[in-house]
Amino acid sequence: MIKNVSIFCAISLSMPAVALDLQETGRYDLNRPASLDYDPTFCGLWIANEGPEAVLVTLQGDELRRITSDLTRIKAIAIEGDTLLVGDGFGGLQRLTKDGKPLAAPFDLEGGFADTEGIAIAADGRIVTVEDDPERLSWFDTEGALQSQVNTLQLSPPLTEAQGIAIDPRTGHLLIVDDWEGSNSLYEFSADGTLLAQASLIEYGVDPEGIAIRPGSNQLFIAFDGGAQIVTFDYNPTLPADADPLPSGGDCMLF
Repeated sequence: MIKNVSIFCAISLSMPAVALDLQETGRYDLNRPASLDYDPTFCGLWIANEGPEAVLVTLQGDELRRITSDLTRIKAIAIEGDTLLVGDGFGGLQRLTKDGKPLAAPFDLEGGFADTEGIAIAADGRIVTVEDDPERLSWFDTEGALQSQVNTLQLSPPLTEAQGIAIDPRTGHLLIVDDWEGSNSLYEFSADGTLLAQASLIEYGVDPEGIAIRPGSNQLFIAFDGGAQIVTFDYNPTLPADADPLPSGGDCMLF
């Protein structure tokens, strides 16, 4: 059964011990970086740019490999265990090896979603997507059956043009960027879709499109279409006063 969810931002009775914090650490040029995910196996970033290929680059932007799929384009990309999940932006997904070999035929998300801008994989294996037409945050099972949704226009402030999404495996928090047609900002949600924080990105760049996290080093990557750059940040999530120290997350496996 589909669960409809409407969430409104409320002021907490107790302030968090740590609020969402970003500190820029660097940037590099990369043409049309639309969707990102961090790969600890290669210590690099998988990048989709809305063309027929996705590219794997080092954290400095040097290309390592390119892959294709059976989809007409690759608009969104996510690491799923030891494999990749790519999306065409029209509700179609396909699973691939990291060498670009199809593991199965493409499949459709329930509902035939258009404008699926970003995908991520939750700790329980569910597929999490953001769409900007209509404006929704959605959870699907591994086969693409819809489980729950948030109407992001009903948030306060509203999330109108969601693009990229990343999930912090240490907290389960969802990190979503809203592009220039929206608020040009970063939203942080709890694992169940409760809005925790919003941070403007205008001082760092225009038109954020993709986001990825390297949890082992508290590093965040945000891709900006304006200027065609990826900006790197030191990142701290929103945490309550009684939160345990964050566990270490996946980091580079190459030495």
